[in-house]
Amino acid sequence: MHDGEESATATEGVVIRKRRKGIYILPNLFTLAALFGGFYAIVMAMNGRFDQAAIGVFCAMILDSLDGRVARMTNTQSAFGEQMDSLSDMVSFGAAPALIAYVWALTSLGRWGWIGAFVYCACAALRLARFNVNTGVVDKRFFQGLPSPAAAALVAGFIWLMTDAGISGMEVRWVTFALTLYAGLTMVTNVPFYSFKDVQMKRSVPFAAIVLIALGIAVINIHPPTVMFGLFVLYGLSGYVLYGWRKAKGLQTSVISTSTDEPDERGLHK
Repeated sequence: MHDGEESATATEGVVIRKRRKGIYILPNLFTLAALFGGFYAIVMAMNGRFDQAAIGVFCAMILDSLDGRVARMTNTQSAFGEQMDSLSDMVSFGAAPALIAYVWALTSLGRWGWIGAFVYCACAALRLARFNVNTGVVDKRFFQGLPSPAAAALVAGFIWLMTDAGISGMEVRWVTFALTLYAGLTMVTNVPFYSFKDVQMKRSVPFAAIVLIALGIAVINIHPPTVMFGLFVLYGLSGYVLYGWRKAKGLQTSVISTSTDEPDERGLHK
């Protein structure tokens, strides 16, 4: 019998039909679109269109933020969707930014260049694997380390800004190297970054909130490369500020739950 076909079994004269296995199409369409954004970014970088490559990464980031919300809103979460999302993230926010940075600037650094690109790519893989393993024990309000979409936005945003200003990768190759390492290594730290997951989309908000959103969109449209890169620089630093503030106040700096119900949590607090 082929996989996916319906089958029937008889138990005490009652025919029981097994339901065909399938996948939910709507959330996975968003995931596939995000994957295409990462693939498009790589292709554009190979063709020397680095501004378009950066835009592809940002589009992938927006689509990636939607697939999970769509799945929860439509009650179509699945293990397949989770695995698909992780693989898509690895391409769009791991391999794509590393390759774009390497082709744009790091290739001129020789061995140091590909080492920097690989460190970022490896850290993205480690970040995604740790996220999948620690999902059940991490405080939902925070990410453990810089999330991979934000790390990708740091690298791609810098390249987009420099390209728009007419600055070549050769001129800022060491800055690109340092930024790539910073983004990569910050992904695998235990520094807490606010996740915005406690923001309820279904909850009513004051009219002023809608006005602020409209103003935010207008500000982004003034000069997207500068505004987008600036926002993610602030976010990329916010975790260290929050970590330092918690440390100074004597509060818990780890985002791992401190409950004693989970024996696997031992060793996660650092």
